[in-house]
Amino acid sequence: MKKHAIIPIFIPHKGCPHDCVFCNQRAITARTADVTPEDVRRIAEQYLSTLEGRGLDETEISFFGGSFTGIPLEEQSAFLAVAKELKDAGRVDKIHLSTRPDYINEEILDNLKAYGADVIELGVQSFDEKVLLLSGRGHGRKEIFDACELIKSYGCFTLGIQLMIGLPGDSYESCIASAKEAAAIGPEIARLYPTVIISDTELCSMYRSGEFVPFSHEEMLRTTTDMYRILTGAGINVIRVGLKSTALISDAEGSSVVGEYHPAFRQLVEGRIAREEIEERLKEIDKAAAGLRTEVVIKAGPDRFSAVIGHKAENKRYFRERFPELMIKYIEDPDIPEQKVSVEAGGI
Repeated sequence: MKKHAIIPIFIPHKGCPHDCVFCNQRAITARTADVTPEDVRRIAEQYLSTLEGRGLDETEISFFGGSFTGIPLEEQSAFLAVAKELKDAGRVDKIHLSTRPDYINEEILDNLKAYGADVIELGVQSFDEKVLLLSGRGHGRKEIFDACELIKSYGCFTLGIQLMIGLPGDSYESCIASAKEAAAIGPEIARLYPTVIISDTELCSMYRSGEFVPFSHEEMLRTTTDMYRILTGAGINVIRVGLKSTALISDAEGSSVVGEYHPAFRQLVEGRIAREEIEERLKEIDKAAAGLRTEVVIKAGPDRFSAVIGHKAENKRYFRERFPELMIKYIEDPDIPEQKVSVEAGGI
């Protein structure tokens, strides 16, 4: 298994002129002090003191915050200079950043190239014009396509696309269309973020007033699962599904989430995919068994065994209730090829 480490540097988007309905800019700017190049060096050194010598395959220094290229170019250069120094010294392997599609142009990309930036993730969120407008993104589809095309034209950057699910104006159909648009562009990596309602945001106000109705848990899971299938089926590495709990900003009451949030959404998605795959085979076995008690062995490699079992063993419970005549045994088998699952019945 590839051992990969990230050194996260959070750069707040100072003066971002866009008020996206899901973003709590007041909390971000009030609770995050200005970051200096000296802070970047200090944070990097703290991480490297524990990472170096551990035999990692790859270490990235990653600038998060949503709009790195929206800050003044000279500030970008000051931050990047520290990262480039570490990269040139062989202490980090890649420089990674996230930004908005409308904060990409040739001057910005020329500067990123000069400082050895490797990965550019775009917070696309949606390809639907209505969703972009209702979410207050401040740009449309054209800016997304233009930015992706320009980044790819340089030939030296890894392109990433981030999509959100269940924004205002969204539907299952619009989310699936966005996943297909992203797959057609062909980024190397992607992230899927089910929309989380954060306190003290316009989206929270819309939710409380009834103007915004979020996806139900099942609708969010089904939509995200199908989007995941589209992206991975196109050969795109989905590096994250759902927000980390540490990415949420706690309010005075200690909780920033209004409504539903699941900290292990990727497990739910991968568990659902495994369930549906296995269920088709179990239906065949159950039909052939003709009501007789039948032993079934489900095997998966270490990379997929937890998905087969499901989050908190929910797949095991589901199959037990769905197929009461089947006596199912689960085995983690390192000889099963990566991502494969074996479902075999005895005596049929």
